Amino acid sequence: MEKKDWNVLLVDDEREFVTTLSERLALRGIASRVVFDGESALREVAENPPHLVILDVMLPGMRGLEVLRGIKAGFPNVKVILLTGHGTTKNGIEGMKLGAFDYMIKPLDIDVLIEKMTEAAGGRR
Repeated sequence: MEKKDWNVLLVDDEREFVTTLSERLALRGIASRVVFDGESALREVAENPPHLVILDVMLPGMRGLEVLRGIKAGFPNVKVILLTGHGTTKNGIEGMKLGAFDYMIKPLDIDVLIEKMTEAAGGRR
């Protein structure tokens, strides 16, 4: 699947971070939709299932791992890459057990993120 054909959903409550990430992906030919909380993410996934979800673990209200459970329960083929902050891998590892494709620690290296997205879109792993 070509990058221009990817349906990507970005979920993060840090508005400046996620808006900038969306812009940086767009510069590389990857369009994305952005939401800022877990409830909106689940609504978006149900209305227009994405190929890839980039999901922050630390969301207000419904936490990222809860969102991951919801996505995987209804849409098991959607690939999810978790974002964790504060240098912790605990949530990332827990997310992998729940079906996440992979996890990354913030701050992100955009090129590494795109590599992981490419792997997920290609069905590897």
